[in-house]
Parts: sequence; C-alpha cells; structure tokens
Amino acid sequence: MPAQISVPVLAALRSTGLAESVVFDVIRRALNEDLPGPDGEDATSAATVDAALTSHGSVVSRAHGVVAGVPVAAAVFEFLLGPAVTVTPVIADGDRVAPGTAVLRVSGPVRGLLTAERTALNLLCHLSGVATATRRWVDAVAGTGAVVRDTRKTLPGLRALEKYAVRCGGGSNHRMSLTDAALVKDNHVIAAGGVAAAFAAVRARFPHLAVEVECDTVEQVAEAVGAGADLILCDNMSLDDLRASVAIARPAGVLLEASGGLTLDVAAAVASTGVNYLAVGGLTHSAPALDLGFDLAVAG
Repeated sequence: MPAQISVPVLAALRSTGLAESVVFDVIRRALNEDLPGPDGEDATSAATVDAALTSHGSVVSRAHGVVAGVPVAAAVFEFLLGPAVTVTPVIADGDRVAPGTAVLRVSGPVRGLLTAERTALNLLCHLSGVATATRRWVDAVAGTGAVVRDTRKTLPGLRALEKYAVRCGGGSNHRMSLTDAALVKDNHVIAAGGVAAAFAAVRARFPHLAVEVECDTVEQVAEAVGAGADLILCDNMSLDDLRASVAIARPAGVLLEASGGLTLDVAAAVASTGVNYLAVGGLTHSAPALDLGFDLAVAG
C-alpha cells in the first residue's frame, strides 16, 4: 500500500469491498500512462504554474446520474501528492447527482492538482457512467422482482471496479471470473454433444460449483431443468418463450436469466415474464461516461 494514502481515504476504499492492491495497481498504471518513467513531468503545468502556488477545487457533476468511485478518485490525488493534498468527499458512492452537484473537494499544490485531475476524472466518470446506466435498468424493472445483473463483458483490468460500480447503481454481479461459477454456453453445448451432456460433464468435474446453462429454446430449457441445472440463461427468447420457460423452471426451483437483445424499452416486459434476472452486458461494455469536471478556484 502506498504510504501516502491517508487513514480516511483508506477507510473509504475498504468500505467499497474492493481489494486495495487492485485499486492501487489501476491507479499506478493510469498515472504511469501520463507520467512515464521515473522523471515524468506534466510539461504544461510545470511551464504555466508556479511550483509554490496552492489552491483548491471541486469535482462537479455536469449531468444527472449516479456516482461511483469517489474513494478511488480521492486516492488518485493522494497517490500523486501524498500529505500535500487534502481530499474531502462531499457525497457517497451510489448517490444521485444533478448538474452543479459537488462530488469531491481537494486543496493543495496547483501543479499536482492539475496533473492528477484527468486520471481521477477518467476513473470517476467511467465508474459513475456504469452506475448511472445500471440505475436506469434497475428503475425500469422496479416492482417486477427481477434483478439486473452484469456480465464478464468488462474492460480488461477494470472488472472489479466496474462490477463495484454496478453495485453502486443497484445492480447485482454475476461471475467475477471463470472459476467461481460455470456457464455452459452454446459452443460448449456443441462441443459436448448436447445440453444435458455439457451439464453432466461440468457437474462431474466440478461437483460443488453452481452451473448455469444457456438455452435458445423452450425445449432446451426443459432438458436443462431435467439435467439438474441450477440456473438457466434464456438467450434471445421471445416474451412467450420466456413465460413458457418460467412455467417449466419455477416448479423445479430453477432460476432463469434473460439475455440477448435487451433494451430499456423492453426491460419491464421481459422482467414481468417471471424471470429472476436480466443479464445486461451493456452496463459495463457500453455505458457512456458521466459528465464530471474539475473546477479550480482562483489561486491566491
């Protein structure tokens, strides 16, 4: 752990459930992109800002949304500036914001604040975009009992942070990796020779692992239920087929997840068929960044 991270920021990071080593690795790599090498320097800030100049500023929302990654952004400033910077979160992850809402306040050397600004915003805007997109889906299915879940369609190296942002938006996480659950997809079915054969092979090799089976038809759902699947992914099914699948799976206590071609316009209708989950890859792979900016006060 970097020695310059303060106790309050460290406590805030730990409250997220994210591994400190993962967060610090992401921050270190992000800063290294802007300041490569041991003598890296922000050329623009070094040329235009007196080294002794100090001031303060705020990260402010320019749009409506849900924030995620406030402790991560705070850690970026401290990672670069150490005790020379004071970071004060104004709101918490999961809170809604509107244009003009202050999210984070910082004070310290202006050169350092401007150097850290983009790295902090890149992470905060992206994670807040994921949380905002997730909240829209959660709001769309409110009252149906269905849960919005993410997928493994995440940016390489950012999965833990993106899935945390999904939780901030009110969604739920699916698999974190290929080892904590099995998902038998269409290509596995082809390779194994059928739904039941693929399920049996996974169950034999990993008897204590939860197994989800992807099905394209109601007939495959019946086969997967008969084989003993814990969870079934209904891929690109019509509303009628989803209802028929629910009628087969629910009496057997098997959970269903709808996936493929889902949009906000049809989210409520899909959720109302009785499925337990909606799998939405777009939460992480297509979420637009939430517009947040850093406003520096007049230095004095």
